[in-house]
Amino acid sequence: MRIIRRSLAPTELDHELIWLSVSVASLGLAAGWLTLGWPWPRCLFHDLTGLPCITCGATRSAIQLFHGHFIAAWRWNPAVFVALCVLSIFSAYAFVALVWRAPRVRIEFQTTAERKYARILVIAALALNWVYLLSHWRDF
Repeated sequence: MRIIRRSLAPTELDHELIWLSVSVASLGLAAGWLTLGWPWPRCLFHDLTGLPCITCGATRSAIQLFHGHFIAAWRWNPAVFVALCVLSIFSAYAFVALVWRAPRVRIEFQTTAERKYARILVIAALALNWVYLLSHWRDF
């Protein structure tokens, strides 16, 4: 695996523009949803089993993070906390890259084995997060 900086190719997808747009739209939608006082989203898995799904606590984690309560955000859902922090950093980078038309950062996997191990690492992290949530299922 290597991290490189290069100019965007003419036919290449502009990931920075796409994901920054998705982030801003999602943030606006979530803020509007909560401002209007609409009901909280229901989790079908939790309703059927009484156990938390892998994303249970995501909304509460995001709210705690935006209020600056980082430990509480971590406790609600560590994976969501990390994902939101990474998304915030990526959004700042994407904004700067788009405004300044800077070279783009890309991650390249050299071999299929690297891709395989990266996938295994992500799946293991999600599984560990779910084990954490299941061990705290009474909080949900």
